[in-house]
Amino acid sequence: MAQTGNCRNQNENDENTVWGMAALRPFAFIGRTVLDWVDHLGAAAIFLGMALWQIFRRKQFAKTVRQIYYIGARSITIIMLVSLFTGMVLGLQAYHALSKFGAQGAVGSLVALSLIMELGPVLTAIMITARAGSAIAAEIGIERISEQIDALQTMRINPMRYIVSPRISASIISFPLLTAVFDLIGILGGYISAVLLLGLNSGVYWHSTKAYVVLEDVTNGFVKSIVFAVIVATVCCYQGYFAHMRRDSHGAQAVGLATTSAVVTSCVLILISDYVVTSLLI
Repeated sequence: MAQTGNCRNQNENDENTVWGMAALRPFAFIGRTVLDWVDHLGAAAIFLGMALWQIFRRKQFAKTVRQIYYIGARSITIIMLVSLFTGMVLGLQAYHALSKFGAQGAVGSLVALSLIMELGPVLTAIMITARAGSAIAAEIGIERISEQIDALQTMRINPMRYIVSPRISASIISFPLLTAVFDLIGILGGYISAVLLLGLNSGVYWHSTKAYVVLEDVTNGFVKSIVFAVIVATVCCYQGYFAHMRRDSHGAQAVGLATTSAVVTSCVLILISDYVVTSLLI
């Protein structure tokens, strides 16, 4: 009888242990996820530091110019297209919203400030991430799995200086320039929508834009664009550079997953850093 009771108690204890482990499983998953994020964040910070150090080495100018053309010049068409329709939508919405209060004269300032301080840097960074960032991650990932990066190390060529640093420096130069283009075309799009299509006075639109936009607003927008440039370039290069170390896949599949992860992570970090930088600058 005693032995039967002990067996029953043991079974109950085992069952309670199983239920306890099942209850803790979601917390274990959250913990692993957080630790993985912290681990990758630290590795990416070291990766960025090493790449920034190599920017100031010799023979970087030509490679940087090629990356400026690839990241900046070849992205200008999509930037202009998106900015034009973004400005037109802003002008349309602002005109109908402000007309309820008889404040149509503020349409120009609303469009300009929205673009310069917020939408310009954010949408520019997201568009460059979608066009150039994904290509950077895929290109570096292919170089990694095809052992081209290992070949550079064999020839005593620093891969960080040859592959990563030019892309980061080119991003830091290209993002503010493309943001300025986005702002200008977007303001022109607001003019087309509010003035040419809805009949707002042209002088009122431009006077409102000039009166309420100050240099500090433009500077804050450029600061955001530089922060986004560092984030996008670092994340995309990091994901491609370490594509071969993914635990869930190998080979070409690893490159695809690294590219997807680079784009998604960059977009999320752009929005998070946008809030952080905005709170610091206001």
